[in-house]
This record gives sequence, structure tokens and C-alpha cells, in this order.
Amino acid sequence: MTLTYFAYGSNMLTERLRRRVPSTLALGHAVLEGWTMTFQKRGNDGSAKCTIVQADGECHGVLFTISADERGILDRIEGLGVGYEIREIAVRYGSQIQSAFTYVAQDDWVEEGLTPFDWYHKLVALGARQHDLPEDYQNWLSTIEVRTDSPAPHRSEAEAVFAELMWLKD
Repeated sequence: MTLTYFAYGSNMLTERLRRRVPSTLALGHAVLEGWTMTFQKRGNDGSAKCTIVQADGECHGVLFTISADERGILDRIEGLGVGYEIREIAVRYGSQIQSAFTYVAQDDWVEEGLTPFDWYHKLVALGARQHDLPEDYQNWLSTIEVRTDSPAPHRSEAEAVFAELMWLKD
């Protein structure tokens, strides 16, 4: 059995998600109405991670299918219950409405004024580019202030993903 997952942050990049959940299959661009993506989820490292908040507008992201057997892996990596909670949502996918699950930061993990690390932001921006999210959305992402992270395990993982991306060289 497969599950449908809506990614709006660093997991939009297919290669990153596939390293975490090997059964990953990208379906494509989807839109969640009445929500927007922000960099306001406090990570364990003190940097900003992505979350979505209810607001006028829309959140662009990517629909994926994953094996139901691997959802526990993703739940653990995303910090289910310790930072994020699961939300069942309905997104616009082409001309259809599709049910999916996603992760939303728990209220006590949301904080304004946080800045994402450079490598994390790059994963988000590359995922948006890879799946042809709207140009104005990609332009907005390019305006987000980032901070440099010193060598760390997560940065090394991100750099391994970047090395896999042959299409990045264009």
C-alpha cells in the first residue's frame, strides 16, 4: 500500500526524500489553499526549518507517494511528536483535489525571527526548481536570508545529495 505525502520544505527535493524513504515516487507540483510556508519552525540546531501556517494564500509543494511500510521512518526523521505533527490535507493537483498527509510544526516549536542554514535553504530552493514550482515562488525563496553552517552531519548529508544532482550543473 502507498500513501500520498505533500512536501513543502527540504523534502521537495526528490533525491533528499528518496535517501530517507527509498520507495519515494514524485507525482509533481501541488497547491495547498489557505496555508503558506514559512521558515518559522525551530530546529534542534536553533536554525529555521519550514512549516506551514494557516493564512490567506497558498502553499506550493510536491506530492509524492511512499510505501506505507516506510512512513515510520519519515515520521522519525521529521520529529513526529517532537516538533511536528501529522495533518491530513486536501491539495490541488492539476485539476483534481488529492488527499495527502503532511507535517506541521507544533505550536511550541514555531518562532519568528529564525534564519535557515544555507544548506537547508538550498535543499528547499532546489526542490522548488526541480519540480517547476511557479517562478514568483522561486523568486520569493531567493530573498530568504540564510546563515552559514559550519561542517556538521546534516550539512554533510545535504552535500551528498547535491553531489547526486547532475541537473544542478546547468
